[in-house]
Amino acid sequence: MKKSKSPLSIVLLGSGNVATQLGIELKQQGFHIAQVYSPSMRHARNLADTLNSSAVSSLTKVNKDSDLYIIAVKDDAIEVIAEKLRLGNKLVVHTSGSVGMDVLKSISVNRGVLYPLQTFSKQRRPDWEQIPLCLEANSPMGKEMLAGLAKKISHEIAFIGSSQRKRLHLAAVFAGNFSNHMYAIAENLLMKEKLPFRLLIPLILETASKAAEIGPAKAQTGPALRTDNKILKKHAQMLADEKEYQKLYASISKSIQNI
Repeated sequence: MKKSKSPLSIVLLGSGNVATQLGIELKQQGFHIAQVYSPSMRHARNLADTLNSSAVSSLTKVNKDSDLYIIAVKDDAIEVIAEKLRLGNKLVVHTSGSVGMDVLKSISVNRGVLYPLQTFSKQRRPDWEQIPLCLEANSPMGKEMLAGLAKKISHEIAFIGSSQRKRLHLAAVFAGNFSNHMYAIAENLLMKEKLPFRLLIPLILETASKAAEIGPAKAQTGPALRTDNKILKKHAQMLADEKEYQKLYASISKSIQNI
């Protein structure tokens, strides 16, 4: 009888939003999270307890016996880890969209990227099957291991280079972070009239649905696109006491017209 393969052993370096949600999903899919590292032992233990794992707060105590090491930390912290961690030929990857793969070259000869294109919060479980996973690896072994892992948690995986991924991350900031900031501004404007943000939810959902169906350019509507100068002027006057919003309104309206 053939022996079944042991589950992939993973060390998770990080305890924030991405590390938490990725760790939970990997555990649910049968992977073994052997260890969680965070410079804060409290944070490391909190996530390790959730993953039935061990916790460490020093890079010198990271075990060297696992199959895969996932660095899921802020971009600036990747270099800090790279300066101190040495893993020989073990596969080590980071989860950043904007950092090149070679930042890991001092850690291991086998390196890569596992970038989940999604926004994460600890309080909300994402649907991992729908999250695009952008992969990169510098060795056949790394590509095989990452592809096998990715296929277990997502229906959308692709190997893309560092320059493409950086451009994708830039686009994601516009599509996700900037859009959400617009929601926050809209909520602030509504609060001044004691109106609830929920009134905008159907508009937001329909706009996103149309963009997905027919493309953002064709989905664009509004006074800027129509060159409705009377409305544009009225809106500018309404924002006279909120100069930052006024400048932003004018800049975005101009951009819509130029594009």
